[in-house]
Amino acid sequence: MKQFRTASQLLLTFTGLVGTSATRFSGLALSSSKRNQHARPRNLLNTVPRGGAEGAFISPALVKDIGITSITYMTADFLSNFLQHPTQKMDYGIFNRLIKREVVNKWWGTRTEHIVGVAGCLAVTDHASQAIFKNIFEKTLSFANSPAAFVAHTFAFIFTGVALYVGADAVLNPNHAKGTRMAIFKEEVYNTYVGTNTAWFEPFVPGVLAMVVGSAAASGWLGSSLLPATLAYATVKGVGWKDWGNSGLTEHEVKLSS
Repeated sequence: MKQFRTASQLLLTFTGLVGTSATRFSGLALSSSKRNQHARPRNLLNTVPRGGAEGAFISPALVKDIGITSITYMTADFLSNFLQHPTQKMDYGIFNRLIKREVVNKWWGTRTEHIVGVAGCLAVTDHASQAIFKNIFEKTLSFANSPAAFVAHTFAFIFTGVALYVGADAVLNPNHAKGTRMAIFKEEVYNTYVGTNTAWFEPFVPGVLAMVVGSAAASGWLGSSLLPATLAYATVKGVGWKDWGNSGLTEHEVKLSS
């Protein structure tokens, strides 16, 4: 029960970072799902402007969709930590105060930096990649209609999004020693490549889930969006950075978990 309360507190806090409540999020997700009912099963994560906003580079609808996608990815990253580290204590930086854990670094090098930073980058590259594929095929990208292209899209946007994040961290993180930033960036990009190769299964998750529990559950936000993203986060981080169990923990997390 204590772990559940801790997870709930942190999850609500991360959701608040993008200026939305859980109620508003549910409503937006539902409306997004209805607008894109003919797109791929995981349609919440990949929407493009419709109607009059089609020609605009950035429209209010696109900004909203990217925000929704960011929330989904933040939630997936947070939940994946429980799959990778079920008994370990994570360092959530400034939010450690909410769960009575010691705060060493408020932002840099914490799970919160990763959760927010990666989600933002992935949301942008996800929508950008869909727009590119839509221009190529002259129709909305769908796993059902173009499975090979969709798998390529999945690899491309995940690799590019995470690479953007590790690049920004290599440049901006004050914890990196002087003269090591380029070496860190190269190493992290390689880890990104290794991890991204494990996410090929993500588009297949809703289909498999539909066979197991039915199409209704598989087509909803949990089955078509959150579950695939959570599993992908776990494998990308786990394989790319060997982030499983006691492996992959920061020094502070080792201290917290001991």
